Order: sequence, then C-alpha cells, then structure tokens
Amino acid sequence: MTDQNDDVLADIGAAVAGTDRRYERIANLAWPKGVQMAVNFTADFDAMLLRRLLNEPPMQLAKGEFGGRVGIWRLIELFDSQQVKATIFTPGRICELYPRAVRAAAASGHEIADHMWEHRVPDDPALEADHLRRATAALERTSGRRPVGTRSWHRHEALVREGYIYNSHGSADHLPHYEYDKDGKNCLLNLPFHYAIDDAMFYSFAWLGSGNAAQRITDTDRVMDLWWQAFQQQYAQGGYLNICMHPFVSGRALRIAALEQLIQRMKTLPGVWFPTCADVARHCLQAFPARRAAA
Repeated sequence: MTDQNDDVLADIGAAVAGTDRRYERIANLAWPKGVQMAVNFTADFDAMLLRRLLNEPPMQLAKGEFGGRVGIWRLIELFDSQQVKATIFTPGRICELYPRAVRAAAASGHEIADHMWEHRVPDDPALEADHLRRATAALERTSGRRPVGTRSWHRHEALVREGYIYNSHGSADHLPHYEYDKDGKNCLLNLPFHYAIDDAMFYSFAWLGSGNAAQRITDTDRVMDLWWQAFQQQYAQGGYLNICMHPFVSGRALRIAALEQLIQRMKTLPGVWFPTCADVARHCLQAFPARRAAA
C-alpha cells in the first residue's frame, strides 16, 4: 500500500511540476496610477449556438434566442449608462445571426472578442486553424476592429499565429498571469474567471440537460451579495475581478436591475477601473512583460 501511495504521489508531483512550467505569475502586479482594482465585465454572447451544439430542448433554444434578440441589447444599454467598457466574447457565427448587436456594442466602445467560430474547437489542427481564421475575420468585418482576445479552448500556437494576446479562460489563478503551451512556448496572458462569478451557475434552469434536483434559480440579492463580497476581498488587495455573464441569463429585467445596483455600489469606492479585457491585457504586457518569453 505504501508503494502504491508513493507512486500516486510521484505522479501528482510530476503533474504539478508540469503545470508549474506552463504558468508564470506576475510579481507585484499593480494597476495604472490612481487605480486600486480592475473589474472586467464580460459577456459570452453565443445565443443558441451552444444550445444547438448540445442538442438541448426547445426551451433552452428559446432562451438562447432571447439573449440575441433582447438580452444583449439590455446589457449594452446597462454598460453604456454606467460608463463601463465591457468585453463581448462572441462566436464568429453570431456575426451572421445578430450583426446589428455586434456592431452596436463595438460602436459604444465595447470590445468584441473571440468565442470560437461556432462555440467548439475541432480536434483536427487544420480545421481548428480554419475555424479561428473564419471567426477572426467575421469579428473584424462586423466590428471594424481585429480581435486580440479570446475565451476559448484554442491551442496557444493557433492563437499566437493569428495575433491574439490574451485568453480569458480557466481559473489557475485569481490574478492575470501568463500561460505557455505544453512545450513552454507560445505565451499568452490569461485573464481568469471563475464559475462562482458566472451568472449561469446561479440562474439556469435545465442547464446542460441537468435534472430537476440540479436546478438553480437563485434570488438576485443573494448572487449580488456574493459578487459584492468577492469584489470587496479583491479591492482590499488591489486585485482583479472578471464577472462572466450571458445575455440570455443576465439579460432578464430583474437581473439587469440588480447588476446596475452592483455597479453603482462598486463606484462608491475610489479607484475602481472598468476597462475592457484588452485594456487590462495591454497594461500587463507593457508594464509586466512575461519573464520567460523575454529570456
């Protein structure tokens, strides 16, 4: 038994060492002068694409379509009224389905970023590269600006080749940090989010085909209290918060009102910065460049 445990611990140790080689923390991360904390409001605008990919029931498809027809417009209006610059992660296909919404978000100064071509990454590298190129071209054509960020499972090599500078995916740290591929190459900044700060985890019914016992229709006051506590903890440390939303989830009227109150509450404290993810990425890349990438 001891030998077996030793083998397990050795495997875990090797996995940890391999993971450590892929990640690089930013030592003494600091924000621009006068800024205590950065808050990224991000929206995954995939409408019904993921629902169709998972072959979910009609009710979920209708929710996704609500996000494209109503929810995204409510979020844009909210962000504009509160002078918040958000990042909209959207699949390239959405530019075909809801081009007016993508153009409107870009015209308001919000960042339009990649969320894959049709909310999946093909296993074949050549097809993956084609999907990424198509998504990048569609987002640039519709928004008028080439995307520099993504929220996706794309390989680092493919992203770097297309000029991407950051990914906002995964929870390896609570602060912006650098990640490399398994060979220690193709460095990207990562702007992490966590499912505890993700609306779908609290407000979704029939999420991903789950049964009744797994349903979550949570009171908005409880969710905003949790997010406010997360904000306060990071504010005290001069940290970072990435709030992930979905237009078909947070675009409901009562949740829009709760988000407005949350933003207004954040604004009562000095030095809170509401940039796009690209703004945060460019600040980190310029002020705290990756050490290994520069070596």
